[in-house]
Amino acid sequence: MTRFAGKTVIVTGAGSGIGQATARRFASEGANVLAADQDADGLAETLSGLDASRVITLVVDVANQDEVEAMVKAAVDRFGRLDVIHNNAGVGCDGAIEDMKLEDYRKVLAVNVDGVLFGCKAAYPELKKTKGCIVNTASISGLGGDSEMLGYNISKGAVANLTRAIARDSGKHGIRVNAVAPTLVHTGMTAEMEDNRPLMDEFAKLIPLGRGAQPEEIAAVVAFLASDDASFVHGHVLSVDGGLFASTGQPDFSLFD
Repeated sequence: MTRFAGKTVIVTGAGSGIGQATARRFASEGANVLAADQDADGLAETLSGLDASRVITLVVDVANQDEVEAMVKAAVDRFGRLDVIHNNAGVGCDGAIEDMKLEDYRKVLAVNVDGVLFGCKAAYPELKKTKGCIVNTASISGLGGDSEMLGYNISKGAVANLTRAIARDSGKHGIRVNAVAPTLVHTGMTAEMEDNRPLMDEFAKLIPLGRGAQPEEIAAVVAFLASDDASFVHGHVLSVDGGLFASTGQPDFSLFD
């Protein structure tokens, strides 16, 4: 399948997890890819085995607007155009309102919200030229509240509504904007939780499909939303959660109290 042959895609947070799987998925479907992350070693792993003439890496702090603008320029300078940006980079933030550290909250907003906004804003002029699209990584934690994750909930709720708001204005330019909202995905970000096997088994019972997702499963949905197969999907935040949100009406992390 070569749905993205001749197209250029930027993926942030591409050094691990969902971003790494997504960068590799786009490359497998023929795209030119700029994979961005703060982790140079992770980017080297992402690049391993791929065609270096079509996949390049760049160390980027998405919370820095100048670096994000330079990232977009680098992709266009190398490949001549930009068709898709997947704003995926994100960090966690634990704590309820009484004990959440302000510095952690500021960091999660800078990466998870500012980073997405900067990516959308920097890519927008190029996407107007190609009638391209934006796919953001939100979370079911942004569609409902869960315990002890206030800062993360706030940030992902912002990403969901940022996606909808940009979509209201971008359609007239032919730019589609959507987001994925995963539940538990087995990545390095969840490694500490996964060391607690009984806890993870209990969490899996909350998900109708009985398990968390693999990064490649989220990558497949991102690729769909970015493809012409989703040409009339716009302004949508798509839950990719094994039925968790649909069955409960909101995410439920009460096990983590």
